[in-house]
Amino acid sequence: MTSKLASEQRTSLHFNPRKTATTTSDKVVGAVSHTALTIWSLIVILPLLWTFMSSFKTSSEIFASPFALPSQWRFDNYIRAWSEAGIGSYFLNSVVVVGSALVIVMVLGAMCAYVLARYTFPGSRAIYYLMLAGLTFPIFLGMVPLFFIMKNLGLLNTLPGLILVYVGFALPFTVFFLFSFFKTLPFEIGEAAALDGAGEWRTFFQVMLPMAKPGLASVAIFNFLGLWNQYLIPVAINAAGPRVLSQGLAAFAGQMGYAVDFGALFAAVTVTVVPVLIVYIIFQRQLQGSVSQGTSK
Repeated sequence: MTSKLASEQRTSLHFNPRKTATTTSDKVVGAVSHTALTIWSLIVILPLLWTFMSSFKTSSEIFASPFALPSQWRFDNYIRAWSEAGIGSYFLNSVVVVGSALVIVMVLGAMCAYVLARYTFPGSRAIYYLMLAGLTFPIFLGMVPLFFIMKNLGLLNTLPGLILVYVGFALPFTVFFLFSFFKTLPFEIGEAAALDGAGEWRTFFQVMLPMAKPGLASVAIFNFLGLWNQYLIPVAINAAGPRVLSQGLAAFAGQMGYAVDFGALFAAVTVTVVPVLIVYIIFQRQLQGSVSQGTSK
């Protein structure tokens, strides 16, 4: 009887149908998810590698052997794209516009989100919901009134006008993201700063804002990606003004029909993509660490 009981205990220890089924299902889910992520990575990475490789070829090489390595690595494609095609000036305009808009929208968005998250006053919820409504409004529906507003202000086809529109375009998302982030910060720290004699401005800039650095880094990355790749707004309100990079690439691709210098064109595309990759690689840890905290309520 004792030996039979011991045998049953050993059998129960070595065989658990539920645990075995769970382990098998976990392996299946893991295999499927890894396969899907691998396929998705190839879909994203292979076009980037092909674009980078094609930027060192001539147009005839690209059409003759699109997937082969360059017979000669032609760095002069980048020189022609930067100088002859005007990508250098377009790149500088994009840096000025996006950089200025990013600084302004981060400061204004952080201040607005902090006030809405930490203080209750008549109309505070209405202002917050209006900010959320800005996220739901498609930008292309506002192109016509936006065009006439910029024209009446004398900012049409100017870089300051484009900066102003970029700020308005990115502000609702910035407030929405940082609102929830400031909500998670402990109120006691602000109260302690007030007891130490710090005013509202000093409390915000020296105490609360440094604590929100992860959230600021995350929303800055999102805003940078959205503004750097923006094409519709510059075409609508800056068609005859100094071009930014997205406009310059479109003009360069269509200026000569089938006679486009595709080697220089791919070099220009590479110049456009590289800053985005660099920014993401540098700040990816901040993004991964704070995106869930910033979007939770």
